[in-house]
Amino acid sequence: MLKRCILAENRKLHASPIWILFFILPVISAAYGTFNYLQNLSILHERWYSLWTQHTLFYSLFFFPTMVGIYAAYLWRLEHLGHNWNLLVSAPVHRMDIFLAKFLVIVKMVLLTQVFTFVLYIFCGKVFAHFSGLPPIDTLIFLLRGIIGGLAVIAAQMILSMLIRSFAVPVFIALFGGVCGTIMASRGHGLWWPYSLMQVGMNSNQKADMLAGQYAIFLVICIAWLAALFVAASILLKKREIQS
Repeated sequence: MLKRCILAENRKLHASPIWILFFILPVISAAYGTFNYLQNLSILHERWYSLWTQHTLFYSLFFFPTMVGIYAAYLWRLEHLGHNWNLLVSAPVHRMDIFLAKFLVIVKMVLLTQVFTFVLYIFCGKVFAHFSGLPPIDTLIFLLRGIIGGLAVIAAQMILSMLIRSFAVPVFIALFGGVCGTIMASRGHGLWWPYSLMQVGMNSNQKADMLAGQYAIFLVICIAWLAALFVAASILLKKREIQS
C-alpha cells in the first residue's frame, strides 16, 4: 500500500510548476553566492572552500527551507481542497502510509535539489572563479550531512502543511525557521533546533568544520528529531476527523 501511495504522490509532480522553482531557486542562490565570493576575493583566500561558504550562506539560510516548505505545501494542498480530506481519512489506507509517502517523495526532491546545487557549485567554481581541479572531498561530505540534517526540516514542514490549509503560511514559517536556525547555529546551539541541523551539516558559511568530533552526536540528534516529529505526526493524524 505504501508503494501505491508513493506512486500517487509522484504523479502529482508530473508537469508540475514545482519544477520551475526546483531549477530557478538554486540558480539564484548560486548566483548570489558566486557574486559575493568574487566581490570579496581580498578576504576569501580558500578558493573552493571559500566559494562553498558563500554558496551555502544563501542556500541554507533562505533557499533550502523555502523549497522544502513549498514541496510540502504543494503535496498537501490537494488534501485541503473541498472534501478531499474526508476522502483521505476514510480511505482504506493507513494514514501514516500517506504521510510517509509524501515524506519520501519530498526526500527524493531534496536529494535532486542537493545534487543540482552541487553541480552549480562546481560549474560556478570552474567557469566564473576559474578554479583548477575539483572541489575537495570535504564539500561532498558537507552536502551529504546537509541531506541528513534536512530530514528534520522535511518532517516539520510536512506536519505544518498537514495542519495548515494555507499554502503560503507554512512556507513563511519555513523561512522564519531557517533564519532562527542561523541565529541558533551562530551561537553554538545549532544541534538543538531542527532548522539548524541542515545548516550545521552543510558547514554553512564556516571555514572550520562545525561538526568536528561531533558526528555521532549530530546523527543521534537528527534521528531523535525525526523520530519525535514522526510520533507527533502519528498522534495528530489519529486525531484528525471528517471535516464538515
